[in-house]
Amino acid sequence: MTHLDRRDFVRASALMAYAAFGIRRPPWAFRNAWVGGFPAADLVLRNAVLYDGTGAAPFEADVAITRDRISAVGPRLAAPGAGEVDLKGLALAPGFIDVHSHTDLELLIDPAAESKVRQGVTTEVTGQDGGSIGPWTTERAESTRERYQARYGVEISLRQLTGFFRQLERRGAAVNLSSMVGHGTVRGYVVGNEDRPATPDELSRMQGEVTAAIKAGACGLSSGLEYLPGAFADLQELVALAAVLRGTGLPYASHMRNEDDQLFAAVEEAINVGRLAGVPVQISHLKAQGQRNWWKAQLVLDALEAARADGVDVTYDRYPYVAYSTGLDSLFPVWSREGGTDALLERLDNPDHAGRIEEAVRGKIALLGSWDAVQITSTASEDLHWARGRRLGELAAERGREPYALLVQLVTEDRNRSGMVGFGMSEENTARFLAHPLGMVCSDGSALDVEGPLAAGTPHPRNYGTFPRVLGHYCRDAQVMPLETGIHKMTGMPAARLRLDGRGVIAPGAFADLVAFDPDGIADRATFEHPHQYPVGIVHVMVNGEFVLTHGERTDELPGRILRPTA
Repeated sequence: MTHLDRRDFVRASALMAYAAFGIRRPPWAFRNAWVGGFPAADLVLRNAVLYDGTGAAPFEADVAITRDRISAVGPRLAAPGAGEVDLKGLALAPGFIDVHSHTDLELLIDPAAESKVRQGVTTEVTGQDGGSIGPWTTERAESTRERYQARYGVEISLRQLTGFFRQLERRGAAVNLSSMVGHGTVRGYVVGNEDRPATPDELSRMQGEVTAAIKAGACGLSSGLEYLPGAFADLQELVALAAVLRGTGLPYASHMRNEDDQLFAAVEEAINVGRLAGVPVQISHLKAQGQRNWWKAQLVLDALEAARADGVDVTYDRYPYVAYSTGLDSLFPVWSREGGTDALLERLDNPDHAGRIEEAVRGKIALLGSWDAVQITSTASEDLHWARGRRLGELAAERGREPYALLVQLVTEDRNRSGMVGFGMSEENTARFLAHPLGMVCSDGSALDVEGPLAAGTPHPRNYGTFPRVLGHYCRDAQVMPLETGIHKMTGMPAARLRLDGRGVIAPGAFADLVAFDPDGIADRATFEHPHQYPVGIVHVMVNGEFVLTHGERTDELPGRILRPTA
Protein backbone atom coordinates (compact mmCIF):
# COMPACT_ATOMS: atom_id res chain seq x y z
CA MET A 1 0.00 0.00 0.00
CA THR A 2 1.35 3.42 -0.94
CA HIS A 3 1.21 6.05 1.79
CA LEU A 4 0.75 9.71 0.87
CA ASP A 5 2.61 12.45 2.71
CA ARG A 6 0.50 15.35 3.98
CA ARG A 7 1.06 17.54 0.88
CA ASP A 8 0.12 14.73 -1.49
CA PHE A 9 -2.91 13.90 0.61
CA VAL A 10 -4.14 17.50 0.57
CA ARG A 11 -3.64 17.71 -3.21
CA ALA A 12 -5.42 14.41 -3.78
CA SER A 13 -8.34 15.57 -1.61
CA ALA A 14 -8.49 18.89 -3.42
CA LEU A 15 -8.52 17.16 -6.81
CA MET A 16 -11.61 15.20 -5.77
CA ALA A 17 -13.24 18.39 -4.47
CA TYR A 18 -12.57 20.29 -7.70
CA ALA A 19 -13.97 17.38 -9.72
CA ALA A 20 -17.19 17.66 -7.70
CA PHE A 21 -17.55 21.22 -9.00
CA GLY A 22 -17.01 20.34 -12.64
CA ILE A 23 -13.49 21.83 -12.55
CA ARG A 24 -10.98 19.41 -14.02
CA ARG A 25 -7.69 21.12 -13.28
CA PRO A 26 -6.51 22.44 -9.89
CA PRO A 27 -4.80 25.82 -9.46
CA TRP A 28 -1.24 24.53 -9.68
CA ALA A 29 -1.94 22.92 -13.06
CA PHE A 30 -2.43 26.37 -14.59
CA ARG A 31 0.64 28.18 -13.35
CA ASN A 32 2.99 27.44 -16.22
CA ALA A 33 0.24 27.98 -18.79
CA TRP A 34 -0.28 31.50 -17.46
CA VAL A 35 3.40 32.32 -17.45
CA GLY A 36 3.66 30.89 -20.95
CA GLY A 37 1.70 33.72 -22.51
CA PHE A 38 -1.97 34.02 -21.65
CA PRO A 39 -3.26 37.56 -22.29
CA ALA A 40 -3.52 39.97 -19.40
CA ALA A 41 -6.49 39.47 -17.12
CA ASP A 42 -9.06 42.12 -16.29
CA LEU A 43 -7.92 42.06 -12.67
CA VAL A 44 -5.20 40.39 -10.62
CA LEU A 45 -5.53 40.03 -6.85
CA ARG A 46 -1.99 39.88 -5.44
CA ASN A 47 -0.34 38.42 -2.35
CA ALA A 48 -3.38 36.81 -0.75
CA VAL A 49 -3.39 33.98 1.76
CA LEU A 50 -5.71 31.80 -0.25
CA TYR A 51 -8.33 29.47 1.24
CA ASP A 52 -9.65 27.66 -1.82
CA GLY A 53 -12.93 26.34 -0.36
CA THR A 54 -11.99 22.66 -0.45
CA GLY A 55 -10.80 22.52 3.15
CA ALA A 56 -7.16 22.27 2.06
CA ALA A 57 -4.50 24.24 3.92
CA PRO A 58 -4.07 27.87 2.81
CA PHE A 59 -1.26 28.99 0.54
CA GLU A 60 0.02 32.33 -0.70
CA ALA A 61 -1.14 33.10 -4.22
CA ASP A 62 -2.29 35.62 -6.78
CA VAL A 63 -5.67 35.25 -8.48
CA ALA A 64 -6.35 36.49 -12.00
CA ILE A 65 -9.91 37.30 -13.09
CA THR A 66 -11.16 37.64 -16.64
CA ARG A 67 -14.75 38.77 -17.06
CA ASP A 68 -16.80 36.74 -14.55
CA ARG A 69 -14.35 33.88 -14.04
CA ILE A 70 -11.07 33.08 -12.40
CA SER A 71 -8.51 32.62 -15.16
CA ALA A 72 -5.41 31.72 -13.14
CA VAL A 73 -4.25 31.00 -9.61
CA GLY A 74 -0.66 30.79 -8.42
CA PRO A 75 2.18 32.48 -6.59
CA ARG A 76 3.62 35.59 -8.25
CA LEU A 77 1.68 35.38 -11.50
CA ALA A 78 3.93 36.88 -14.16
CA ALA A 79 1.46 38.59 -16.46
CA PRO A 80 -0.10 41.87 -15.31
CA GLY A 81 -3.79 42.61 -15.01
CA ALA A 82 -5.58 45.62 -16.40
CA GLY A 83 -6.21 46.34 -12.74
CA GLU A 84 -4.45 45.01 -9.65
CA VAL A 85 -5.33 44.91 -5.95
CA ASP A 86 -2.79 44.09 -3.25
CA LEU A 87 -4.31 41.75 -0.64
CA LYS A 88 -1.19 41.42 1.51
CA GLY A 89 -2.22 40.51 5.05
CA LEU A 90 -5.70 39.43 3.96
CA ALA A 91 -7.30 36.02 3.54
CA LEU A 92 -9.02 35.36 0.23
CA ALA A 93 -11.86 32.83 0.12
CA PRO A 94 -14.71 31.92 -2.19
CA GLY A 95 -17.80 34.03 -1.58
CA PHE A 96 -19.87 32.61 1.23
CA ILE A 97 -22.97 30.60 0.33
CA ASP A 98 -25.80 30.95 2.84
CA VAL A 99 -27.21 27.45 2.45
CA HIS A 100 -30.33 28.24 4.49
CA SER A 101 -31.45 31.83 3.92
CA HIS A 102 -34.72 33.72 3.98
CA THR A 103 -33.62 36.52 1.65
CA ASP A 104 -36.07 36.45 -1.24
CA LEU A 105 -38.62 39.26 -1.62
CA GLU A 106 -36.25 41.49 0.38
CA LEU A 107 -34.15 41.72 -2.79
CA LEU A 108 -37.11 43.32 -4.57
CA ILE A 109 -37.30 45.90 -1.78
CA ASP A 110 -33.57 46.60 -1.65
CA PRO A 111 -31.32 44.70 -4.07
CA ALA A 112 -28.16 45.80 -2.24
CA ALA A 113 -28.49 42.94 0.32
CA GLU A 114 -26.49 45.07 2.74
CA SER A 115 -26.33 42.88 5.83
CA LYS A 116 -25.35 39.83 3.79
CA VAL A 117 -22.80 41.40 1.44
CA ARG A 118 -21.04 42.95 4.42
CA GLN A 119 -20.70 39.44 5.87
CA GLY A 120 -19.09 38.17 2.67
CA VAL A 121 -22.19 36.36 1.41
CA THR A 122 -22.37 36.14 -2.37
CA THR A 123 -25.13 33.51 -2.78
CA GLU A 124 -28.45 33.18 -0.94
CA VAL A 125 -30.25 29.82 -0.91
CA THR A 126 -33.92 30.53 -0.26
CA GLY A 127 -37.23 28.66 -0.34
CA GLN A 128 -36.49 27.17 3.08
CA ASP A 129 -38.61 25.71 5.90
CA GLY A 130 -41.29 24.61 3.44
CA GLY A 131 -41.96 28.14 2.15
CA SER A 132 -41.04 29.35 -1.31
CA ILE A 133 -42.08 32.16 -3.63
CA GLY A 134 -44.78 30.18 -5.40
CA PRO A 135 -46.79 28.32 -6.36
CA TRP A 136 -49.36 30.76 -4.96
CA THR A 137 -53.09 30.90 -5.32
CA THR A 138 -54.55 34.04 -6.90
CA GLU A 139 -55.72 35.13 -3.46
CA ARG A 140 -52.26 34.78 -1.89
CA ALA A 141 -50.55 36.47 -4.81
CA GLU A 142 -52.94 39.42 -4.59
CA SER A 143 -52.61 39.77 -0.81
CA THR A 144 -48.80 39.72 -1.12
CA ARG A 145 -48.93 42.33 -3.86
CA GLU A 146 -51.15 44.61 -1.80
CA ARG A 147 -49.04 44.20 1.35
CA TYR A 148 -45.72 44.98 -0.33
CA GLN A 149 -47.20 47.88 -2.30
CA ALA A 150 -48.65 49.44 0.85
CA ARG A 151 -45.64 48.88 3.10
CA TYR A 152 -42.68 49.26 0.74
CA GLY A 153 -44.02 50.80 -2.46
CA VAL A 154 -42.81 47.73 -4.35
CA GLU A 155 -44.84 46.09 -7.09
CA ILE A 156 -44.77 42.29 -6.87
CA SER A 157 -46.68 40.51 -9.56
CA LEU A 158 -46.00 36.78 -9.61
CA ARG A 159 -47.47 33.41 -8.70
CA GLN A 160 -44.70 30.94 -9.52
CA LEU A 161 -41.01 30.56 -8.78
CA THR A 162 -40.29 31.29 -12.45
CA GLY A 163 -42.02 34.65 -12.12
CA PHE A 164 -39.88 35.49 -9.10
CA PHE A 165 -36.73 34.56 -10.98
CA ARG A 166 -37.74 36.76 -13.92
CA GLN A 167 -38.63 39.74 -11.75
CA LEU A 168 -35.40 39.49 -9.78
CA GLU A 169 -33.36 39.21 -12.98
CA ARG A 170 -35.01 42.39 -14.26
CA ARG A 171 -34.51 44.16 -10.92
CA GLY A 172 -30.93 43.05 -10.39
CA ALA A 173 -29.30 42.16 -7.06
CA ALA A 174 -25.92 42.37 -5.42
CA VAL A 175 -25.94 38.65 -4.62
CA ASN A 176 -26.70 35.44 -6.45
CA LEU A 177 -29.87 33.56 -5.54
CA SER A 178 -30.83 29.91 -5.70
CA SER A 179 -34.14 28.65 -4.36
CA MET A 180 -35.72 25.44 -3.21
CA VAL A 181 -39.42 24.76 -3.69
CA GLY A 182 -41.36 24.66 -0.43
CA HIS A 183 -43.50 21.65 0.45
CA GLY A 184 -45.72 23.79 2.67
CA THR A 185 -46.28 26.27 -0.15
CA VAL A 186 -47.13 23.46 -2.58
CA ARG A 187 -49.49 21.84 -0.08
CA GLY A 188 -51.22 25.13 0.62
CA TYR A 189 -51.66 25.70 -3.11
CA VAL A 190 -53.11 22.25 -3.84
CA VAL A 191 -54.70 21.03 -0.60
CA GLY A 192 -55.20 24.21 1.39
CA ASN A 193 -54.72 24.65 5.13
CA GLU A 194 -56.79 21.67 6.25
CA ASP A 195 -55.50 19.00 8.62
CA ARG A 196 -56.12 15.94 6.47
CA PRO A 197 -54.25 13.58 4.16
CA ALA A 198 -53.92 14.57 0.53
CA THR A 199 -56.10 12.64 -1.88
CA PRO A 200 -54.35 10.62 -4.62
CA ASP A 201 -55.26 13.32 -7.15
CA GLU A 202 -53.90 16.06 -4.88
CA LEU A 203 -50.72 14.10 -4.30
CA SER A 204 -50.24 13.78 -8.05
CA ARG A 205 -50.83 17.50 -8.53
CA MET A 206 -48.31 18.34 -5.79
CA GLN A 207 -45.74 16.10 -7.47
CA GLY A 208 -46.41 17.99 -10.68
CA GLU A 209 -45.75 21.33 -8.98
CA VAL A 210 -42.48 20.08 -7.51
CA THR A 211 -41.45 18.70 -10.91
CA ALA A 212 -42.21 22.04 -12.58
CA ALA A 213 -40.18 23.93 -9.97
CA ILE A 214 -37.18 21.64 -10.36
CA LYS A 215 -37.33 22.06 -14.14
CA ALA A 216 -37.44 25.82 -13.60
CA GLY A 217 -34.22 25.64 -11.59
CA ALA A 218 -35.15 24.94 -7.96
CA CYS A 219 -32.23 23.39 -6.06
CA GLY A 220 -34.24 20.99 -3.90
CA LEU A 221 -37.41 20.50 -1.88
CA SER A 222 -37.78 21.96 1.61
CA SER A 223 -40.27 21.18 4.33
CA GLY A 224 -41.29 23.06 7.47
CA LEU A 225 -43.01 20.47 9.63
CA GLU A 226 -43.55 22.75 12.64
CA TYR A 227 -45.44 25.21 10.46
CA LEU A 228 -48.81 25.13 8.74
CA PRO A 229 -49.82 23.57 6.47
CA GLY A 230 -46.65 21.46 6.22
CA ALA A 231 -47.26 20.01 9.67
CA PHE A 232 -50.35 18.21 8.32
CA ALA A 233 -48.31 16.02 5.94
CA ASP A 234 -47.55 12.41 6.80
CA LEU A 235 -44.46 10.41 5.92
CA GLN A 236 -46.09 8.98 2.80
CA GLU A 237 -46.72 12.45 1.38
CA LEU A 238 -43.21 13.66 2.14
CA VAL A 239 -41.66 10.60 0.51
CA ALA A 240 -43.86 10.94 -2.58
CA LEU A 241 -42.84 14.56 -3.13
CA ALA A 242 -39.18 14.03 -2.29
CA ALA A 243 -39.06 11.13 -4.76
CA VAL A 244 -39.44 13.68 -7.55
CA LEU A 245 -35.80 14.59 -6.81
CA ARG A 246 -34.54 11.06 -7.37
CA GLY A 247 -31.68 11.02 -9.84
CA THR A 248 -31.06 14.78 -9.69
CA GLY A 249 -28.66 14.67 -6.75
CA LEU A 250 -30.65 17.50 -5.14
CA PRO A 251 -31.61 17.30 -1.47
CA TYR A 252 -34.76 17.15 0.58
CA ALA A 253 -34.16 19.83 3.25
CA SER A 254 -36.28 19.69 6.38
CA HIS A 255 -37.11 21.95 9.24
CA MET A 256 -38.04 18.90 11.23
CA ARG A 257 -41.31 18.21 13.02
CA ASN A 258 -39.73 18.75 16.41
CA GLU A 259 -36.39 20.05 17.71
CA ASP A 260 -36.74 19.38 21.43
CA ASP A 261 -38.55 16.61 23.33
CA GLN A 262 -39.31 14.57 20.20
CA LEU A 263 -35.97 15.27 18.52
CA PHE A 264 -34.99 11.64 17.98
CA ALA A 265 -38.29 10.81 16.28
CA ALA A 266 -38.02 13.90 14.08
CA VAL A 267 -34.49 13.01 12.97
CA GLU A 268 -35.62 9.47 12.21
CA GLU A 269 -38.47 10.80 10.06
CA ALA A 270 -36.14 13.08 8.08
CA ILE A 271 -33.70 10.24 7.48
CA ASN A 272 -36.51 7.90 6.45
CA VAL A 273 -37.79 10.39 3.87
CA GLY A 274 -34.38 10.29 2.23
CA ARG A 275 -34.04 6.54 2.59
CA LEU A 276 -37.47 5.74 1.13
CA ALA A 277 -37.37 8.40 -1.58
CA GLY A 278 -33.79 7.64 -2.54
CA VAL A 279 -32.59 11.24 -2.22
CA PRO A 280 -30.06 13.20 -0.12
CA VAL A 281 -31.26 14.77 3.13
CA GLN A 282 -30.34 18.18 4.51
CA ILE A 283 -31.51 18.77 8.08
CA SER A 284 -32.14 22.46 8.62
CA HIS A 285 -30.60 24.36 11.56
CA LEU A 286 -29.98 21.21 13.63
CA LYS A 287 -30.38 21.79 17.35
CA ALA A 288 -31.28 20.18 20.67
CA GLN A 289 -33.62 22.73 22.18
CA GLY A 290 -34.41 23.15 25.86
CA GLN A 291 -31.95 22.35 28.64
CA ARG A 292 -33.54 19.00 29.37
CA ASN A 293 -32.70 17.99 25.77
CA TRP A 294 -29.12 19.22 25.54
CA TRP A 295 -27.80 15.74 26.29
CA LYS A 296 -29.26 14.50 22.99
CA ALA A 297 -26.87 16.44 20.75
CA GLN A 298 -24.10 13.88 20.49
CA LEU A 299 -26.56 11.01 20.09
CA VAL A 300 -28.19 12.82 17.17
CA LEU A 301 -24.81 13.26 15.51
CA ASP A 302 -24.12 9.55 16.10
CA ALA A 303 -27.45 8.74 14.43
CA LEU A 304 -26.57 10.83 11.38
CA GLU A 305 -23.21 9.12 11.07
CA ALA A 306 -24.91 5.72 11.34
CA ALA A 307 -27.42 6.68 8.66
CA ARG A 308 -24.61 7.70 6.32
CA ALA A 309 -22.84 4.41 6.97
CA ASP A 310 -26.11 2.72 6.01
CA GLY A 311 -26.28 4.54 2.71
CA VAL A 312 -28.35 7.68 3.42
CA ASP A 313 -26.63 10.85 2.21
CA VAL A 314 -27.51 13.10 5.14
CA THR A 315 -25.93 16.41 6.16
CA TYR A 316 -27.19 19.47 8.06
CA ASP A 317 -26.70 23.18 8.62
CA ARG A 318 -26.55 25.37 11.71
CA TYR A 319 -26.18 29.03 12.70
CA PRO A 320 -23.68 30.15 15.37
CA TYR A 321 -26.12 31.30 18.06
CA VAL A 322 -27.93 29.78 21.05
CA ALA A 323 -31.28 31.34 20.13
CA TYR A 324 -33.67 30.67 17.27
CA SER A 325 -36.05 33.10 15.57
CA THR A 326 -39.57 32.51 14.32
CA GLY A 327 -43.14 33.76 14.58
CA LEU A 328 -44.58 34.33 18.04
CA ASP A 329 -47.37 31.90 17.22
CA SER A 330 -44.84 29.04 17.33
CA LEU A 331 -45.43 29.02 21.09
CA PHE A 332 -48.94 27.73 20.42
CA PRO A 333 -49.65 24.06 19.56
CA VAL A 334 -50.09 23.13 15.90
CA TRP A 335 -53.72 22.06 16.32
CA SER A 336 -54.66 25.50 17.68
CA ARG A 337 -53.29 27.19 14.55
CA GLU A 338 -55.19 25.11 12.02
CA GLY A 339 -57.30 27.32 9.78
CA GLY A 340 -55.15 30.42 10.13
CA THR A 341 -55.21 33.54 12.27
CA ASP A 342 -58.98 33.91 12.65
CA ALA A 343 -59.31 30.32 13.81
CA LEU A 344 -56.47 30.71 16.33
CA LEU A 345 -57.95 33.88 17.80
CA GLU A 346 -61.38 32.26 18.06
CA ARG A 347 -59.90 29.29 19.94
CA LEU A 348 -58.03 31.61 22.31
CA ASP A 349 -61.37 33.19 23.16
CA ASN A 350 -63.26 29.89 23.42
CA PRO A 351 -63.40 28.33 26.93
CA ASP A 352 -63.52 24.88 25.35
CA HIS A 353 -60.05 25.38 23.87
CA ALA A 354 -58.38 28.19 25.82
CA GLY A 355 -57.35 26.02 28.76
CA ARG A 356 -55.67 23.39 26.59
CA ILE A 357 -53.84 26.06 24.61
CA GLU A 358 -52.59 27.78 27.75
CA GLU A 359 -51.34 24.48 29.17
CA ALA A 360 -49.39 23.75 25.98
CA VAL A 361 -47.87 27.24 25.89
CA ARG A 362 -46.78 27.06 29.51
CA GLY A 363 -45.18 23.71 28.74
CA LYS A 364 -43.23 25.33 25.92
CA ILE A 365 -42.07 28.11 28.23
CA ALA A 366 -40.98 25.54 30.83
CA LEU A 367 -38.91 23.89 28.09
CA LEU A 368 -37.20 27.21 27.31
CA GLY A 369 -36.68 27.96 31.00
CA SER A 370 -38.65 31.15 31.63
CA TRP A 371 -40.77 33.84 30.00
CA ASP A 372 -37.58 35.87 29.61
CA ALA A 373 -36.30 33.24 27.17
CA VAL A 374 -38.74 34.86 24.69
CA GLN A 375 -37.77 38.19 23.13
CA ILE A 376 -40.20 40.03 20.87
CA THR A 377 -38.40 40.93 17.64
CA SER A 378 -41.12 42.62 15.59
CA THR A 379 -44.74 43.68 15.47
CA ALA A 380 -46.70 44.60 12.38
CA SER A 381 -48.73 47.14 14.33
CA GLU A 382 -47.01 50.38 15.26
CA ASP A 383 -49.31 50.57 18.28
CA LEU A 384 -47.30 47.67 19.73
CA HIS A 385 -43.87 49.22 19.18
CA TRP A 386 -43.33 49.16 22.95
CA ALA A 387 -42.93 45.39 22.82
CA ARG A 388 -40.12 45.26 20.24
CA GLY A 389 -36.80 44.06 21.57
CA ARG A 390 -38.19 43.27 25.00
CA ARG A 391 -38.09 40.01 26.98
CA LEU A 392 -41.62 38.82 27.61
CA GLY A 393 -41.20 38.22 31.36
CA GLU A 394 -39.60 41.59 32.05
CA LEU A 395 -42.17 43.35 29.88
CA ALA A 396 -45.07 41.66 31.68
CA ALA A 397 -43.71 42.65 35.09
CA GLU A 398 -43.15 46.22 33.93
CA ARG A 399 -46.73 46.51 32.67
CA GLY A 400 -48.30 44.67 35.60
CA ARG A 401 -49.56 41.82 33.43
CA GLU A 402 -49.40 38.05 33.80
CA PRO A 403 -46.99 36.87 31.03
CA TYR A 404 -49.39 34.49 29.31
CA ALA A 405 -52.12 37.15 29.26
CA LEU A 406 -49.66 39.60 27.71
CA LEU A 407 -48.71 37.01 25.08
CA VAL A 408 -52.36 36.54 24.11
CA GLN A 409 -52.81 40.32 23.98
CA LEU A 410 -49.86 40.68 21.58
CA VAL A 411 -51.00 37.87 19.30
CA THR A 412 -54.55 39.18 19.26
CA GLU A 413 -53.83 42.88 18.73
CA ASP A 414 -51.14 42.19 16.12
CA ARG A 415 -53.32 39.59 14.42
CA ASN A 416 -50.63 36.95 14.76
CA ARG A 417 -47.95 38.90 12.89
CA SER A 418 -45.35 39.29 15.67
CA GLY A 419 -41.90 37.72 15.64
CA MET A 420 -39.78 36.32 18.44
CA VAL A 421 -36.37 35.03 19.42
CA GLY A 422 -36.26 32.00 21.72
CA PHE A 423 -33.20 31.23 23.83
CA GLY A 424 -33.09 27.45 24.07
CA MET A 425 -29.71 25.99 23.02
CA SER A 426 -26.37 25.52 24.76
CA GLU A 427 -23.09 27.10 23.72
CA GLU A 428 -21.31 23.74 23.98
CA ASN A 429 -23.73 22.10 21.56
CA THR A 430 -23.61 25.08 19.20
CA ALA A 431 -19.84 24.65 18.89
CA ARG A 432 -20.25 20.88 18.53
CA PHE A 433 -22.78 21.19 15.69
CA LEU A 434 -20.72 23.82 13.87
CA ALA A 435 -17.52 21.78 14.00
CA HIS A 436 -18.87 18.35 13.05
CA PRO A 437 -17.83 17.23 9.54
CA LEU A 438 -21.47 16.79 8.43
CA GLY A 439 -22.44 20.36 9.30
CA MET A 440 -22.55 23.48 7.12
CA VAL A 441 -22.95 27.11 8.16
CA CYS A 442 -26.20 29.00 7.59
CA SER A 443 -27.74 32.22 8.85
CA ASP A 444 -31.42 31.23 8.70
CA GLY A 445 -31.82 34.99 8.26
CA SER A 446 -32.50 37.70 5.72
CA ALA A 447 -30.67 40.60 4.08
CA LEU A 448 -31.48 43.64 6.23
CA ASP A 449 -30.10 47.15 6.58
CA VAL A 450 -29.17 49.55 9.37
CA GLU A 451 -31.47 52.19 7.85
CA GLY A 452 -34.47 52.34 5.57
CA PRO A 453 -37.40 49.96 5.25
CA LEU A 454 -35.38 46.85 6.18
CA ALA A 455 -34.14 48.30 9.46
CA ALA A 456 -37.34 47.72 11.45
CA GLY A 457 -37.68 45.92 14.76
CA THR A 458 -35.07 44.05 16.80
CA PRO A 459 -34.26 41.05 14.63
CA HIS A 460 -31.98 38.13 15.42
CA PRO A 461 -28.31 39.19 15.13
CA ARG A 462 -27.69 36.29 12.74
CA ASN A 463 -29.01 38.54 9.96
CA TYR A 464 -25.87 40.65 10.39
CA GLY A 465 -23.17 38.53 11.99
CA THR A 466 -23.36 34.81 11.16
CA PHE A 467 -20.35 34.30 8.90
CA PRO A 468 -17.91 36.69 10.63
CA ARG A 469 -18.95 35.14 13.94
CA VAL A 470 -18.02 31.66 12.76
CA LEU A 471 -14.65 32.79 11.37
CA GLY A 472 -13.80 35.20 14.18
CA HIS A 473 -15.22 33.68 17.32
CA TYR A 474 -15.43 29.95 16.62
CA CYS A 475 -12.42 29.47 14.30
CA ARG A 476 -9.93 32.08 15.50
CA ASP A 477 -10.79 32.72 19.16
CA ALA A 478 -12.42 29.52 20.43
CA GLN A 479 -10.43 27.33 17.98
CA VAL A 480 -13.38 25.01 17.53
CA MET A 481 -12.12 24.22 14.01
CA PRO A 482 -9.39 25.47 11.65
CA LEU A 483 -10.18 28.48 9.51
CA GLU A 484 -9.98 26.42 6.31
CA THR A 485 -12.61 24.04 7.72
CA GLY A 486 -14.98 26.85 8.63
CA ILE A 487 -14.58 28.36 5.16
CA HIS A 488 -15.23 24.98 3.50
CA LYS A 489 -18.50 24.69 5.44
CA MET A 490 -19.72 27.97 3.95
CA THR A 491 -18.32 27.61 0.42
CA GLY A 492 -17.32 24.34 -1.24
CA MET A 493 -19.51 22.12 0.89
CA PRO A 494 -22.88 23.83 0.21
CA ALA A 495 -21.99 24.41 -3.46
CA ALA A 496 -21.40 20.69 -3.94
CA ARG A 497 -24.56 19.84 -1.98
CA LEU A 498 -26.72 21.97 -4.27
CA ARG A 499 -24.85 21.17 -7.49
CA LEU A 500 -23.84 24.79 -8.04
CA ASP A 501 -20.92 23.97 -10.30
CA GLY A 502 -18.14 26.51 -10.47
CA ARG A 503 -19.16 28.10 -7.16
CA GLY A 504 -17.65 27.70 -3.72
CA VAL A 505 -14.02 27.19 -4.81
CA ILE A 506 -11.13 29.29 -5.99
CA ALA A 507 -9.78 27.61 -9.11
CA PRO A 508 -9.29 28.48 -12.78
CA GLY A 509 -12.62 28.21 -14.52
CA ALA A 510 -14.65 28.88 -11.36
CA PHE A 511 -16.84 31.96 -11.10
CA ALA A 512 -15.23 34.97 -9.46
CA ASP A 513 -17.35 35.07 -6.30
CA LEU A 514 -14.73 36.10 -3.75
CA VAL A 515 -14.33 37.62 -0.31
CA ALA A 516 -11.15 39.12 1.15
CA PHE A 517 -11.07 39.58 4.92
CA ASP A 518 -8.72 40.31 7.79
CA PRO A 519 -8.33 36.97 9.61
CA ASP A 520 -7.09 38.74 12.75
CA GLY A 521 -9.83 41.36 12.83
CA ILE A 522 -12.97 39.74 11.43
CA ALA A 523 -15.77 39.83 14.01
CA ASP A 524 -19.51 40.18 14.38
CA ARG A 525 -20.88 43.22 16.23
CA ALA A 526 -24.63 42.57 16.19
CA THR A 527 -26.19 41.65 19.53
CA PHE A 528 -29.67 40.54 20.54
CA GLU A 529 -30.25 43.93 22.16
CA HIS A 530 -28.68 45.96 19.30
CA PRO A 531 -28.74 43.79 16.18
CA HIS A 532 -28.57 46.44 13.45
CA GLN A 533 -24.76 46.54 13.31
CA TYR A 534 -22.51 45.44 10.48
CA PRO A 535 -19.52 43.21 11.19
CA VAL A 536 -15.89 44.29 10.88
CA GLY A 537 -13.02 42.76 8.95
CA ILE A 538 -14.67 42.17 5.56
CA VAL A 539 -12.60 44.24 3.09
CA HIS A 540 -13.59 43.20 -0.45
CA VAL A 541 -16.50 41.21 -1.86
CA MET A 542 -16.78 40.26 -5.51
CA VAL A 543 -19.78 38.67 -7.27
CA ASN A 544 -19.37 37.27 -10.78
CA GLY A 545 -16.19 39.26 -11.27
CA GLU A 546 -17.52 42.62 -10.07
CA PHE A 547 -16.87 44.33 -6.75
CA VAL A 548 -19.96 44.88 -4.60
CA LEU A 549 -17.76 45.87 -1.64
CA THR A 550 -14.26 47.30 -1.97
CA HIS A 551 -12.06 48.59 0.83
CA GLY A 552 -15.08 48.20 3.10
CA GLU A 553 -17.26 50.51 1.00
CA ARG A 554 -20.31 49.50 -1.03
CA THR A 555 -20.44 49.91 -4.79
CA ASP A 556 -23.56 50.35 -6.90
CA GLU A 557 -23.04 47.13 -8.84
CA LEU A 558 -25.81 44.52 -9.00
CA PRO A 559 -24.07 41.55 -10.66
CA GLY A 560 -25.98 38.76 -8.91
CA ARG A 561 -27.61 35.99 -10.91
CA ILE A 562 -30.20 33.27 -10.53
CA LEU A 563 -28.23 30.07 -9.95
CA ARG A 564 -29.73 26.84 -11.18
CA PRO A 565 -28.24 23.43 -10.34
CA THR A 566 -26.12 21.68 -12.92
CA ALA A 567 -27.90 18.63 -14.30
